[in-house]
Amino acid sequence: MDNFSFYNPTRIEFGTGKERLIGEILAQHGIKKVLLAYGSERIKGDGLFATVSASLNEQGIPFVACGGSVLDSAKAIAAGALYQEDVWDLFVGKGQIEAALPVFAILTLAATGSEMNSGAVVTNDDTKEKFAINSVHTFPKVSIVNPALMQTVSRDYLVYSAADIIAHSIEGYFTAKVQPKIQSRLVESVIATVLETTEQLLADPADYNARAEFAWAATLALNGLTYAGTSGFGYPNHMIEHALSALFNVPHGAGLSVVMPAWMKWFQGQNPAQFERFAQQLFGLNTAEEGIAALEKWFDKIGTPTRLSQLGITEADLPAILENLKGNARWFGLAETYTQDVLATILRNAM
Repeated sequence: MDNFSFYNPTRIEFGTGKERLIGEILAQHGIKKVLLAYGSERIKGDGLFATVSASLNEQGIPFVACGGSVLDSAKAIAAGALYQEDVWDLFVGKGQIEAALPVFAILTLAATGSEMNSGAVVTNDDTKEKFAINSVHTFPKVSIVNPALMQTVSRDYLVYSAADIIAHSIEGYFTAKVQPKIQSRLVESVIATVLETTEQLLADPADYNARAEFAWAATLALNGLTYAGTSGFGYPNHMIEHALSALFNVPHGAGLSVVMPAWMKWFQGQNPAQFERFAQQLFGLNTAEEGIAALEKWFDKIGTPTRLSQLGITEADLPAILENLKGNARWFGLAETYTQDVLATILRNAM
């Protein structure tokens, strides 16, 4: 197990009705005015907007509402508000985040883990680049995770979210030079929970306990805990998928469910023991090939894409994807390994 520093300052309030505390929580932190960012009009239809508004009004905290890709946007706004130049500088390394406005989150979708990490991923529509920021200043102060607020998530976004959580879990699990057994077991627990609860939620979207375990799995997959003591890893699946999202506006999880099996088929020979472990622990199978096939079959079963053609992407689009991936490979620090030939092989695995 490698040396590590684990730092996560985010307070989680988990459970039913917790969103009613947001005004009190903000008041405790001395917040005087709020930019209320949200990602979907769904929150107005299901009453959450009214609940939050009332909680803020009770504490005398005025707010301005703003829609968008919510937590990533909020973190970018928080950092950009205190940065004097173009906020995109922070994503491409031309500027540093020295401070940020405090972020408080109420989750209505479990997938990215952004509620308990410092990352924010944003697409620049002009340059067709999808990059991220990370800073100690962009951790949410408090995140409220009420699984009941996620009950109205569509079937499509439930299965895309499942793929996203699995992708967060396997990046280090398969690619790390140092991967402690305890971390492998944690990752396997997260994935096993996702496999089980996704099917339960497809059968019964109102299953609160399944929704709660799914939500906590999403948080644990990318709050730093599963990567403690792990080193020498990269994020190749995210690197590849970001090109798909940037160019074709593909839902992130849908792109990942296409990329993961294709990448695994190419990479498995570089870490055969771990791929065999994956097959055995998650699917009760013996070989790496069987484990990969089982994951791909499960994606097909729940209805998330496993082929580029399902995303409307054809062979004719590959040159543009490969060109976009040049910048991604540099940004992720993987350009030496993921050459154009390697990336072309992975993408053709997904055709």
